Amino acid sequence: MKNDPTSDMQFFVLVAKHGSLAAAARAIDLTPPAATKRLATLESRLGVRLLNRTTRTLSLTSEGETYLQYATRILAEITEMEDAVAQARSTPRGLLRVNATLGFGRTTIAPLVSAFGARYPEVEVQMEVTDKPIDLVESGFDLAIRFGALPDKRLNARKIMSNRRFLCASPGYLERHGTPRNLADLVNHRCIIHRQNDDAYGIWRFMHHDHSEVVKVHGMLSSNDGDIVLGWALDGHGILIRSEWDLAKYLDSGRLKIVLPEFDLPAADLFVYYPSKRNQTIRARAFIDFLVEHLREPQDHQGNRRKGRERKDRPG
Repeated sequence: MKNDPTSDMQFFVLVAKHGSLAAAARAIDLTPPAATKRLATLESRLGVRLLNRTTRTLSLTSEGETYLQYATRILAEITEMEDAVAQARSTPRGLLRVNATLGFGRTTIAPLVSAFGARYPEVEVQMEVTDKPIDLVESGFDLAIRFGALPDKRLNARKIMSNRRFLCASPGYLERHGTPRNLADLVNHRCIIHRQNDDAYGIWRFMHHDHSEVVKVHGMLSSNDGDIVLGWALDGHGILIRSEWDLAKYLDSGRLKIVLPEFDLPAADLFVYYPSKRNQTIRARAFIDFLVEHLREPQDHQGNRRKGRERKDRPG
């Protein structure tokens, strides 16, 4: 980065984001002494101290907070300006930072990023998979792909795909333990619990005839990994809640069966969300359109294709 106002702002935003001069230096291929000198030069030019620094901690001064607020906004406006000027170009280009969930990101989004990269070779995609939702603005991501309710209603979002959730179990388990006839029967069954974020452990919530019902279930097996709990259900260890995206091929093959289909569970629709539609880049719009193009509605729980949609690929 050159020592001009724009690159100074980029440098300072990086320092604030990483909370460390050394980490910011690594991000822009500077030595730590060079980063320290860069900050000192910036503070000298402004005539104020922007950071409080000790050997272990780094915090923003009030002037640093003000500088960061303006710098973040100005850099976003510069990006918006450049994208507006480049609107006539049909080829997206530049850096796109994408966040997705661990399992779905690895099995489904990563192959789509590969295909997107082949179509748009001038777009540099940095993809990161995380277990919990992230703050898009603070973390610097352009967009995130998540199932279920949006973590922040202030964000803009586009629904990519409807995705219902069902109770399911293997035929072998149902033969040994019987098929539950109502929600109360679940208390006497082995239930496989998928621990997700801050959800209450073993609490399953249903809707039936516009009434909500809550069941506290028990089981010997639980995990925070969706592929693990799905494997346990396939092995006949109990009843599991899983989305139709994951279940479709196992329902088709008969390896799993839907249990109590008349009771509705909260949906796990797929969304892509982003901080601001006004500042959305051409490359981000191209990627979102690419997701819509390639992610199709899954089959319903009876194996029927949804109207107007057909999906060829499902994560295993």
